[in-house]
Amino acid sequence: MAIQIGEKGSLNAEPNVVPMIDIMLVLLIIFMIVTPVISAGFQAEARPEESGDVVLGIDRAGQFYLDPGTGETGIVPEGQLETMLTQIYGARTTDKILYFKADQNLEFAKIQEGIDVARSAGVRVIAAITEELREERGGLFGGGAP
Repeated sequence: MAIQIGEKGSLNAEPNVVPMIDIMLVLLIIFMIVTPVISAGFQAEARPEESGDVVLGIDRAGQFYLDPGTGETGIVPEGQLETMLTQIYGARTTDKILYFKADQNLEFAKIQEGIDVARSAGVRVIAAITEELREERGGLFGGGAP
């Protein structure tokens, strides 16, 4: 805030808004650059499951299932998930994508455990597999009769 003393002893108080305008312009530029980058990172792509995709599943009881890309899904023994994923992704050089699906009623802590183990085993990208809403559920919000 600038204060000037006039010729006749009167005070003239005017706010100095130039620094505030500079800060606002810098923030505007930052948001203009960051916003497209953030929105480009979240892209959903509909594609069917293919053979060769490594799929990690978790059932309602919290048991892990793994399809290493052969089309045959097997139960993962307790504590062996990281070892199995390390073997699969240790040999890969470019395609380190894990397709992940879990029961909808599962607690999030179990899902987070699976993601953490996959990350520590060398998985670089985790893609979620979802199911489409079915017609018998009554539309988008499931309000109809089963």
